[in-house]
Amino acid sequence: MTEDQNINLIFAIGALVLVASALFSRRIGLGEIVRTALAWVAIFALFIIGFSYKQEILAVWSRVSGELTGSHEQLVVGETLRIRQSADGHFWVDAKVNAEPVRFLIDSGATTTAMNLRTAEAAGVDVSSSPFPVILSTANGSVEAERGTIQSLQVGPLVAHDLPVVVAEEFGDANVIGMNFLSKLGSWRVAGGEMVLEPALPDGQ
Repeated sequence: MTEDQNINLIFAIGALVLVASALFSRRIGLGEIVRTALAWVAIFALFIIGFSYKQEILAVWSRVSGELTGSHEQLVVGETLRIRQSADGHFWVDAKVNAEPVRFLIDSGATTTAMNLRTAEAAGVDVSSSPFPVILSTANGSVEAERGTIQSLQVGPLVAHDLPVVVAEEFGDANVIGMNFLSKLGSWRVAGGEMVLEPALPDGQ
């Protein structure tokens, strides 16, 4: 039992003692006292459970509300981002590229973050005009892509600056966040149908 749970238990016992004292000081039947005491026990038990497991309850609520609304819910808890797995088995996130809203697929199998040309231009991504494109192997074959730089990529509370990106018209409507973003985080993991992204600790911690 954690220290917070011990404090909650002491608080609940003290409150129940006060309630019991108030009940016995009144001239009512034993049956009524028992029913009232049980009701208060249930109330305090719900309070303790809710306080002790508030983060887990928030995560469950996020998943349930996402199912009801059909949205791909992403929940910010402090500086942590929790992303619910979508029906297609992937993790999608609403991000901002240079303050421009962009929908991304998070793919740990992709080495570099990638954007389609139309979206990259709309977000003001600095795309190289090098005559030597990058040759990428995709599920649809080889693709010629240009190198670029995202000045600011914000995913929930997490921000990366000057992030390398590859850009190609052949990507269609796809935009992918790859390992070059995930590796900048303190940690990331997939558990219970959620992807959890944790920020990197400040220097010296």
